[in-house]
Formats: sequence, structure tokens, C-alpha cells
Amino acid sequence: MVHDIIIAAIVVVVAGGGAAGLVPYIRSRRRSLPPGGQAPADGDGQPGRGGTLPGATATATLAPPEPGAAVPPDLTVPPDLTAPPEVPARVVEKPPPSAGRLTRLRGRLARSHSAIGSVLLNLISSGKLDEQAWEEIEDTLITADMGVGPARELVEELKTEVKVAGTADPAAVRQMLRTDLIAMINPALDRTLHLARHGDRPSVVLMVGVNGTGKTTTCGKLGRLLVGDGKTVVFGAADTFRAAAADQLQTWGDRVGAKVVRSDREGADPASVAFEAVNVGIQQGVDSVIVDTAGRLHTKTGLMDELGKIKRVIEKHGSVDEVLLVLDATTGQNGLRQARVFAEVVDVTGIILTKLDGTARGGIIIQVQRELGVPVKLVGLGEGSDDLAFFDPEVFVDAILGE
Repeated sequence: MVHDIIIAAIVVVVAGGGAAGLVPYIRSRRRSLPPGGQAPADGDGQPGRGGTLPGATATATLAPPEPGAAVPPDLTVPPDLTAPPEVPARVVEKPPPSAGRLTRLRGRLARSHSAIGSVLLNLISSGKLDEQAWEEIEDTLITADMGVGPARELVEELKTEVKVAGTADPAAVRQMLRTDLIAMINPALDRTLHLARHGDRPSVVLMVGVNGTGKTTTCGKLGRLLVGDGKTVVFGAADTFRAAAADQLQTWGDRVGAKVVRSDREGADPASVAFEAVNVGIQQGVDSVIVDTAGRLHTKTGLMDELGKIKRVIEKHGSVDEVLLVLDATTGQNGLRQARVFAEVVDVTGIILTKLDGTARGGIIIQVQRELGVPVKLVGLGEGSDDLAFFDPEVFVDAILGE
């Protein structure tokens, strides 16, 4: 065994010495080769006898292809990093037309006003219209923000009709109630938006209201409604006291391809922005210019004066065709007080009631129309982009009564 160990040791020493001698030879051979590991060429231009070492890889620098030259399929051309990134094309939406919107959305009215309708119809259907029943009908109408005066007037009218007809038949009384409610909302009022162009000048809509009523959102929805009816629109972001308002209106404008005139400086003069918006509308030949204003608190005299200034400045271009007051239907009597003050500053031509789908206080329609002598022209019935609809008294009453 000792003999075997001695022989193994001799083999290791011999092998190690041979390897040590081989390393300097390989290193010197590498130094004598040109880059790429290929042997120098012989006189006939062919590689020398050394050739290419095993494991060595030849490298070469490829010149970029000439313009228009075909690129081999196995050659990947690096991208041109100096070229600007491609900007995706903006998608312009085509909103649906305004016709029939309230009819399509009446289900939302029915859900929010079903409590009122149910109470009224249950009282009528009891077949016993005594004094207590009439008082409950009046209280229900007052709860719906119809107001004490209008509610009492409606009940007295209905009592007289039932007495004259000599019947308490539920179907007949229900029809009387429907007729009286529609009459109190006054379907004879002109609820159209007067937005005809004046020669080479667009119509102008001034949107007013306090913070929280959804005024800027309603501006965007109104623009969509008009675009859906084939009109062209320019927005004026004159609510310069709130930077988010201009950004919000910009989003609405981008979605329907409408120009938005705004100031880059927060707190800029709102009247100058409104004036420029009308000027752009004239230059572009659009049909209507919709001007959003700051959510003025009706208790702030300075802000209300600024609203009057905006209207006067716009009128240097021509008339303001519509001044639409945006009211939150859920605020009830507070909304009515807001309406009174705004009517003193500008000539309000119409009311837009927002959030009507989320309240059972639809009776404010009757109160505000009587107070201002102007009609409710549009109603907001949800958070969707196309949930703004022209108001129709008959559809509204039918939704309440579940017809």
C-alpha cells in the first residue's frame, strides 16, 4: 500500500509541473494574437496556421444600414432614442341626443319619490277622505318641500273637486291629484334653452350657483348634451378661485372635443376669462359658449358683485342668452334663499335642479318657480355623464304617482 501512495504522489508532481509550464506558453501565445483571437494572416491573406483558438469568439462592428436599405431579418436595428414618443390620439366621445332622456331616467325619480306617492295614494285609496286624511295629505306635500302655501292650496282645490264630483273613487281622485300637481308645476312655462346664434356670434350661457351644488359638473354635462344634439361648444373656466374647477372643466371639454378657455394663474380676473371665452367662440364660429363661475356664497357681497361684473363684461360682445342657476334639490328651503339672492344680482332665466334622484323633496320645483317666476329647465338625475335631462312636468308627476 505504501508503494501505491508513493507512485500517486510522483504522478501529481509531474502533472503539476507540466501544467505550470504550459501556462506561460498560453499567455505568450495570447499576447501574440491580434484582437479577436485569430492568428495573423499569411502572405496569401488567409489565417495563419494558428487559426482561431478554441473558445475564442470573433467580434466585428456593424455599420448602420443605409437609409431605405433592406434590413436582414436576423439583424435588429436599435431604436432611435432621439425620436419623440408617440402620443396616443385623443378619443372624442359622441354623447347621445337629449330627446327622451327624462323618460329613460324616470325610474330614478320613481325610486326617490315613491315614499311621497305611496302616502298620497294610500290616503286616497282608503275611501275615507275625512278631515284627518286631508291634513295628512297636506303634511305629506309640505314634507316634500312644496311649501305651506302651495300645499294648502292644492289640498283645498282637490277637496273642492272631490265634493263637486260627488265621488271618492280612488281612481278618479288620483286623476284629479295628477291634474292638479301638473297645473301647479305650470307646464305653460317656456322651458326651452334659447341658444340660437346671433349672426356671427354664438349664444352665451352663464352658469351661477354656490359651492356644492354640482355647478361645474353641470357645465360639463350641459356641454355634452348640446354636443349630442349636434352643436359646437366652447367652455369658459371663469371659476378662477378654485384651480380644480378649471381642471375639471378641461376634462369635460377633452372628452367631447370642446375648447376650454382658462387662465394659467389661480385667482385671475374671472371677467377677463369670460370675455376671452366669448371671443374664442366668435373666432371659432361655435354655436354656444358656456361660462362657469365661482361658487359664490350668497352671503358674500363682494363675490356677488363680481358675478354682476362678469355679466356686464360679456355683454360687450353681445347678449347673455341664458343665466342658469344651479340648485341642489336636497337643500330645500336653503336653496330657495340662495335663489332669491342670485335673482337680485343677475336676471336668472332658468333653474337646473341637481341631485333630484337622491331626494324626496321635489316639491321645491313648485316653490322656486313661484318665487322667481322662472322655470326649472333641466334636472340632474345621477352621477353619470349623460344624466342631465330637460324637465317635463308630466313625466315628473307620473314618476311620483307611479304611473
